[in-house]
Amino acid sequence: MATTVSMVELRRDTARVLQSLRQGHRLLLTYRGEAIARIEPVAERPVSPNDPIYRLADLAVDAGAPITNDEIDEIVYGR
Repeated sequence: MATTVSMVELRRDTARVLQSLRQGHRLLLTYRGEAIARIEPVAERPVSPNDPIYRLADLAVDAGAPITNDEIDEIVYGR
């Protein structure tokens, strides 16, 4: 069940509203008594085992010199 929060409450006490979201509560945002939006915590998305980051060990070579993050992105993601 969602907790109702008015726009006035959101503006006046944003920190409290955000803390409620961090604690996992779902909120129903109202404007002039009318529900206008649902706000809920972001669910953690599971990482796919096909994500290229898991292939880093396969791509690693013992070349000695470190590489930059941009170079890693180019190797892993082709960017």
